[in-house]
Amino acid sequence: MSKQMRGSAPEAFDPQTSQSHEASGAELAPSDRARPLPRISIQAFCETPGVAEAVQMASEDRRLSKTHVTIQMGGAGAAVAHYQESPTPNLIVLESHLSRGELIAELDELSQSCDPGTKVVIIGKANDVVLYRDLMKRGISEYLVAPVSTFDLMECLSGLYNNPETDPVGQVLAFVGAKGGVGSSTICHNVAWTLSEALSTDIVIADMDLAFGTTGLDFNQDPVQGIADALQNPDRLDEVLLDRLLTTCSKHLSIFAAPVVLDRDYDMSPEGCETVIDVVRQNVPFVAVDLPHTWAPWTKRLLTQADEIVITAIPDLANLRNAKNIIDLVRTTRKNDSPPHLVLNMANMQKRPEITAKEFEAALDVKTLAVIDFDCENFGQAANNGQMIEEYNAKSKAPQAFRDIAMTLAHRREIKVEKKSPLAPFLEKLKLMR
Repeated sequence: MSKQMRGSAPEAFDPQTSQSHEASGAELAPSDRARPLPRISIQAFCETPGVAEAVQMASEDRRLSKTHVTIQMGGAGAAVAHYQESPTPNLIVLESHLSRGELIAELDELSQSCDPGTKVVIIGKANDVVLYRDLMKRGISEYLVAPVSTFDLMECLSGLYNNPETDPVGQVLAFVGAKGGVGSSTICHNVAWTLSEALSTDIVIADMDLAFGTTGLDFNQDPVQGIADALQNPDRLDEVLLDRLLTTCSKHLSIFAAPVVLDRDYDMSPEGCETVIDVVRQNVPFVAVDLPHTWAPWTKRLLTQADEIVITAIPDLANLRNAKNIIDLVRTTRKNDSPPHLVLNMANMQKRPEITAKEFEAALDVKTLAVIDFDCENFGQAANNGQMIEEYNAKSKAPQAFRDIAMTLAHRREIKVEKKSPLAPFLEKLKLMR
């Protein structure tokens, strides 16, 4: 058993009250505190149906999609008997309601069969600091007090395999249009650029529309290499090759551009796409995945595995139907995640009948993250110039919407400084004279 302690035990011991916060002070939701786990084997030995159900639900979550999880009933006794004849996995989750002395005795016996690199998480009923310290001395990785939720378990396991002293795994932000031509790529590029500028953080845009992608055009770049070269041999992609394939657009923004040629066939596998995105997210805090409006196994995989999903739609019936289908699928496959974000684009176009934002929200049961008005002049000219909207016209309405979207996806709160009138000091003096 390997010792990995996430913190010293407090006097009023509660190992499940630890919460992580963003630098800005905004608290992450429970589902966002858990990061993806590597390819490991996990075996759980449970005593109660509640813990077994929590482990089962965690095993079905996208963050554990690479792990191999098995669940057995029987607790510590079953684990001791099992590992006398079988090798131990990377991680053992052990539920035990034994007394302190009995549990320590069982663990001492289990340690005789455990490989040195095996981590052990104990789930018990005693909220006892003395027991906690005894377990830490014996190399137990973590102790949780029952009952435990799926979120508690995922956060615990994530903490074991994501070293807080190293750079965290980057967040994947997936952008998809409810229909073709709704401006999902424009939203993706502007939000990614705003995020890089507002937070001074590195971000990579991965253009997955290999035949018709617009990332190069929108940033006035014409790269020779890009994401297609990585997808050809995804297992060869490493940090060195990634740096060579990325195109730098600004201090903090790089693009993984699409080749945009039609004389090549693109055979994209879900596993290859996921491997490429995983390599990118290991090197930058944010990856914005610009998904084309096409439905294939690889688009479904990237969409359902993303940390945040942004659906762009224009206010008409076809977009409403398609957005509902996407949201229903995502809710079914991502039960432990927050719902996708909805952005209504090209809204309030003159003389066009539209479905209102409230009607969209009622039909989809989601709140609209942003409504961006139809503005052909600013958007069209910015696209022709290879600029972002804020670069072309910072005084237009859209930049603030992009900033709101970016801060929401990054789980940050923007601190707005109230602008004071030049006459403010004089007016303050008049108030004091009264």
